[in-house]
Amino acid sequence: MDYLTELEHESIFIVREAYHRFSRLALLWSMGKDSTVLLWICRKAFLGRVPFPVIHVDTSYEFDEIYAYRSRLAQEWGLELVVRRNEAALVAGMGRHSADMLTCCNALKTETLKASIRDLRLEAVLVGIRRDEHGIRAKERYFSPRERDSQWNYRGQPPELWDLYASAPEESEHTRIHPLLHMTELDIWQYIERERIPVSDLYFARDGKRFRSIGCRTCCHAIESSAASVREVLGEVRTPATAERAGRMHERESAYLMQKLRSLGYM
Repeated sequence: MDYLTELEHESIFIVREAYHRFSRLALLWSMGKDSTVLLWICRKAFLGRVPFPVIHVDTSYEFDEIYAYRSRLAQEWGLELVVRRNEAALVAGMGRHSADMLTCCNALKTETLKASIRDLRLEAVLVGIRRDEHGIRAKERYFSPRERDSQWNYRGQPPELWDLYASAPEESEHTRIHPLLHMTELDIWQYIERERIPVSDLYFARDGKRFRSIGCRTCCHAIESSAASVREVLGEVRTPATAERAGRMHERESAYLMQKLRSLGYM
C-alpha cells in the first residue's frame, strides 16, 4: 500500500467511526482545499454519497468564485447543503466596519457555527483541519469534545493511543472530529493530484498571484506565484517561501488570536 493510500484509509476509518458513533452528524465545508478533500474522502467512505448534511458557515464575504464553486459541486455531488449566516450581525454591519478581527470572526463564523450545531441538534461535526497548518491546531485530537457553549479545553484533551478514540464526557455539548489531522499541506496537494479532485481556481495563479489559503475576501490576500496547475503548486509547496496561512489576517494578528477564537468554538 502506498503512502497516500495509507493516509486515505486512516481518514476513511475515522469518518466511518464517527458515523457509527453519532446519529446526528454533519460536515463543515468552507470550499477550501482541505475541507473539499475531506468531503471527497466522505464520498469514498460511503460509496459516492454523503449520508449527512454539509454545512457552509457563510460570512457573506466569500469570493464570487467560491459561491459558484459551491453551487456546482453541491449539484454534481448531490449534497444536502445547509448554508448558515449570522443575519443579525450582518445587518449590524459586521464585516464592513468591524472593530477587530476577533469580534468579526467570532460573530460571523464562531457564533454562526454554534447556532447551527444547536439548531440542527448535532452531536458531532467533521472538520478538515490539519496539525501542520497552525501551532494551535497541533494541540487537537481526532475526536475532540467541546464543552458548554462549544468551548474547547485545549489543556484537557483526551489521549489517543493505538487508534483508540475516547468517548465524549456526558457533560460535553458535541464532538469535533478531525479526519485529516495526520495529513500535511504537501499530502493534501499530492492527494488532490492523484484523485483529480476539483478545487477552486483561486488556488492557481492569475496575473502573477494566487491564494495559498482561502478565507473571506476582506481578510485574505494573494501571494506572489506563477503556479497555474496542481503540479506547479506542488513544486511551490515543496519549497515554501512563506507559511501556508501567511495571507490570512489571523496570522498577522498573532497565535493568541487563533487560540482565543478556537477556545470560543472557532473551527
